[in-house]
Amino acid sequence: MKIPLKIFFKNNRFKAAVPTVFFFFLAGMLFFSACKKDILNTSPDFKLTFSNDSIIFDTVFTSLGSATHRLMVYNPGTSKVKISDIRLEKGNASDFRINVDGVATYDKQDVEIRGGDSIFIFARVTIDPNNAANPFVVEDRLLFNINGNQQSVKLVAWGKNARYILADHHAPGFPSYIIVADSLENVQWTNKKPIVIYGYAVINSYGSLNIAAGTKIYFHKSSGLWVYANGKLTVSGTREHPVVFQGDRLETDYAELPGQWDRIWIMEGPAGSDNVIKNAVIKNGFIGIQAESFFKKNQNKLSLENVIIENMNGAGILSRDYTIDGQNLVVANCGGYCLALTGGGNYHFIQSTLANYWPYSIRNNPAVILTNFLKDTNNQPVPLPMHFTLGNSIIYGYNDNEFGTGMVAGADSSYYLDHCLVKSRLKMDNTAYFNQILKNEDPKFMDIEKQDYRIDTLSPAIGRGDPAISVSAPFDLLGNPRGQVPDLGAYQFVPGQSKKLK
Repeated sequence: MKIPLKIFFKNNRFKAAVPTVFFFFLAGMLFFSACKKDILNTSPDFKLTFSNDSIIFDTVFTSLGSATHRLMVYNPGTSKVKISDIRLEKGNASDFRINVDGVATYDKQDVEIRGGDSIFIFARVTIDPNNAANPFVVEDRLLFNINGNQQSVKLVAWGKNARYILADHHAPGFPSYIIVADSLENVQWTNKKPIVIYGYAVINSYGSLNIAAGTKIYFHKSSGLWVYANGKLTVSGTREHPVVFQGDRLETDYAELPGQWDRIWIMEGPAGSDNVIKNAVIKNGFIGIQAESFFKKNQNKLSLENVIIENMNGAGILSRDYTIDGQNLVVANCGGYCLALTGGGNYHFIQSTLANYWPYSIRNNPAVILTNFLKDTNNQPVPLPMHFTLGNSIIYGYNDNEFGTGMVAGADSSYYLDHCLVKSRLKMDNTAYFNQILKNEDPKFMDIEKQDYRIDTLSPAIGRGDPAISVSAPFDLLGNPRGQVPDLGAYQFVPGQSKKLK
């Protein structure tokens, strides 16, 4: 007999059974859920997630001290995972220590996290900022080995008493950066403390940065200085106290090692707002100076006086349709070019030494290249006016041809080398382009291995300059007078000069 539904629900025994059934159903669900969380996830594709991908201890110590930061490690899955190893990459040699499950260590094994759960890890660093052996930036990595894979979190702390400039903008498609001189700001950097840049330091549009004599600026890996469109940079070194731009590794092995940081990047600006770099050393990066018209034709110029650029992986100076004046300029040992002046522009250099004895790999490029075009989206050349002059200067290096041009028709372009020593396979008898050229004569630099590009006693460059050119640079890079018998290059020969460059 079929029982009507409403009568069936009036049965008290069934009513009593409902909560009991529900209880066992809920208990079963919880049981199976707990079992699922206790099942070990061994998938090689599993990834932990972290509260941060880097831990930066941005405390600047002035005496021996410590700082601690917290990291949360999440298991985003529903099953338990076992981290076979949590350790500091540098082991017990690290300046950092970690605390996992209340134990201070540098290596913790077999740490379990249930599904959907997390754990805390405390990282601690102890720094003596007055320890001369410390680098400016102390780094390590916290490594997590799980299911045969490795993940990491970077640990970064400041190792010396210095001024640290840390990138705080992270936009897709751009390098990480921080604005150090905002619009209408006039900012001064002094030599009171070394300046360490982590990321890109940006001079914003209509902002200006002035760097005082003797200031030492250290760039971390991939870092640089960026003069954005309409920004302004003034570097005011002296011969006795130059401004130095270099990488932040202070170990002996890094003293002359290229590629430790990125570049000084200068964009276009308005008329009368010239960028000036005077009495400076720029070394050991990827590109020394990149100057380019990016959004529109530049109306200002870059002025370089008494500047040394050396040990660059890419180029010493890379330009695109810019205006640059230079005197007493040394650009040396670059993996690509000393000067790559491309896409047109106006360039006037005197009393300069462009020497490329790059020792790290085969270099097929000339030390100096000039082009008067840029490529369009169809890879076709677009001609732009180019004017280049070089006077009382030296272009030399290991290659047979250290001077090259790539010119196309359709733009007013010219170049003129006047009283120069040049290593080249080109014919240099056309007086429209060349005047008083010493071709393929060894300049006899003092010591190319020590990057001493003064000329020696028997150099053919002695006395071969034009005083009408040197009058604009009456003193050499070291402050020696050129007089009425100037030499070629950035250095004037001085009888009895020291065997060691100052």
